This record gives sequence, C-alpha cells and structure tokens, in this order.
Amino acid sequence: MPLSPSHILQIAIPIQDLERAKRFYGGPLGLAHLFDAPPGLSFFQCGETRLMLSRPENKEQAKASLLYYAVPSARAAADALAQDGVTVTEPAQCIARVGGRDIWLAIAEDGEGNLIGLMSEEEAG
Repeated sequence: MPLSPSHILQIAIPIQDLERAKRFYGGPLGLAHLFDAPPGLSFFQCGETRLMLSRPENKEQAKASLLYYAVPSARAAADALAQDGVTVTEPAQCIARVGGRDIWLAIAEDGEGNLIGLMSEEEAG
C-alpha cells in the first residue's frame, strides 16, 4: 500500500555557524523561531514545514537540496533581502507562464553556503 504523505513535516538544513544561520532565518527571511536544542540545533516554522538547522555529522549530510519558499512577490522579496545585505545570486525573473499566471523566481544565499529560492505566482502582466 502506498504511503501517500500529505506534506513535508521537517527539513534539515546543514549549517556551519548556528548563530549566523539563526540571524538569517529569523531575520531577513522572517521565519518564526520555535526552539533550540542540544547539540547546536535550531528549529524554525515555515507554514506546515519545520526547518531544523544543524551542523552536518559527516560529508554526506553536508549536501543540501534547494528549497523554494513561496512569497507574495519574488521581486519584492529579493529586493528586501538585498537591502538586508543578503547576497541575491539570481535576481527575480519570470521563468514561465502557467494557466494565466506568471511564475517568478529569485535565488539568494543564506550565509551558510545554501541557496534558497523565492518563488511567486502572479497574475500574468
């Protein structure tokens, strides 16, 4: 029988500097900080998904997936992050039109070597 998961509950994000990562995820990205736990873990909430910031225990755990965060406007989000001193590696651009909606995407760095996607679906203009 298939498991059929309903949503992603938690994602581990590899980091090197816990305090720097906490400043980014709780500051410019604006996620709600839930709690810290030993040995150097920090948890944030993004919708139904919990993010766990943790130091990798081995080389395999140091590899990360690119997470795409839904935002009202990828352009405004990228501009706001850049104003906060965050490196935006790919400015927002319309990457597709699907069903009368424009799909916008920007890519930024979290300061820990991970890239994040900022994605919005907007009325076609």
